[in-house]
Amino acid sequence: MKKYILSAILFVWGFSSCSDLEELNLNPNNVPETHPQLLLTDIEWNAFQVEGVSPMFASRMVVQTDGENANQYYNWNRAGFGDYAKLRNITKMMEEAERIGNTAYTALGKFFRAYYFYNLTLTFGDIPYSDALQGETDEIYAPAYDTQKDIFKGILQELEDADALLANNNSIIAGDIIYNGSTSQWRKCINSFRLKVLITLSKKESDSDLNVKSTFAGIYNNSPILESNDDNGQLIFIDELGSRYTEYNSSSYGSARYMDSTYVKRLQDLSDPRLFIFCGQTRNAKEAGLAINDFSAYEGGDPIAPYNEVNLKAAAGKVSKVNLRYTTDPTTEPHVFLGYTELQLILAEAAVRGWISTSAKDHYENAVKASFEFYNAHATDFAEYVNADAANEYLQVQLVDFSNASSNEEQLKRIMLQKYIPSFLQGGWRMYFDHLRTGYPEFRIDGTNTPPLRWMYPTSEYQQNSEHVSAAITTQFGEGKDKIRETSWWLK
Repeated sequence: MKKYILSAILFVWGFSSCSDLEELNLNPNNVPETHPQLLLTDIEWNAFQVEGVSPMFASRMVVQTDGENANQYYNWNRAGFGDYAKLRNITKMMEEAERIGNTAYTALGKFFRAYYFYNLTLTFGDIPYSDALQGETDEIYAPAYDTQKDIFKGILQELEDADALLANNNSIIAGDIIYNGSTSQWRKCINSFRLKVLITLSKKESDSDLNVKSTFAGIYNNSPILESNDDNGQLIFIDELGSRYTEYNSSSYGSARYMDSTYVKRLQDLSDPRLFIFCGQTRNAKEAGLAINDFSAYEGGDPIAPYNEVNLKAAAGKVSKVNLRYTTDPTTEPHVFLGYTELQLILAEAAVRGWISTSAKDHYENAVKASFEFYNAHATDFAEYVNADAANEYLQVQLVDFSNASSNEEQLKRIMLQKYIPSFLQGGWRMYFDHLRTGYPEFRIDGTNTPPLRWMYPTSEYQQNSEHVSAAITTQFGEGKDKIRETSWWLK
């Protein structure tokens, strides 16, 4: 009997020891559970970052002089599916939110899912959506592709769900570096983003399945949206390692990157003082002692000219660089993911299209004033050029004054131009996609290389998900037509 008792004691002790060892040997860098706030901070930091200069080449803002930049000359090919890695972190945050029963993190998870899928589908067309991110749960490693229409419907539903969840949740969202935990401000941002998605679908106004026009009006009339720059969805930078402005100390703004002449000329034609904020004077202008607010002190390079031609012009001191504030100031300005200026121009466009019964002129002028106010607050060395009086004076310039736009088309053209101008190092590819949708502002092209309408699918999809990517290409464009100038559903 003593023998069996001793064996039982040893078994219990051994089991307990193994259990303790398992607890002690948990990898602190790969814990099975964590509070969603820890994931949220990283998710927000990545999503709200400055996207760099690639979209600025494509949107005719900067040029390269030491080689042909694929974005500048419209000869790119493939993009990647890297956003799915970011979506996996969002999935984990939502799982942790469900574990602790906090719907606020679930709501933000739905918002960020909508944001990334919105970018992915604009980039490629049809993409994996319904079956995506289910490798761990359902062992779906080769997800089917959804149609772009179904993806947009899903995006809009996720945003609606996000707003509803936050409407019933007044808790402070810990880990939130955008709105300091305010659910009410997040609701404004989410609903404003819903309006942005809907205006993206302007070519689908007649599609009864989407009800774009009535849905837009319903959100505008009944849901909280951004009310001023104080509500901007923006990432504020601080002068600490790892938290500084994205372009700070960037070596890519060295000797080979200059301003695009078409962008500079647009601001000169409008007597737009934001030129001084975005752009540095030419070397010749500096040596001549021209004043900062002398519009003749700025010049750019032709975006369709051979790069060496622009290089020679720059070497002669006749081309401006990007303003040094973007690389020498560690905090510079917040990066605005979605702000009051953009929202007011979305509303102005909706008013022109007859989606809402408000004054397009009022929205347009609100946007311009808000843009000047933003730079007055953050580009402090240039604040005197963009104060309230300067904004009012600017709105009276003949080519700016909305009253001088005699047709809906001319009104739309002015709206899109005011959306374009402050997108300098703001908003990533937003303006390029708006150009594809509306045709404004016009981009200088050489007559053959027109702006591409999409990117080709990544090579990895052909290697790992060949059946589904091939089917998606055939359905959208025809067999084997994974090309950059094929037209996706949203542009038809």
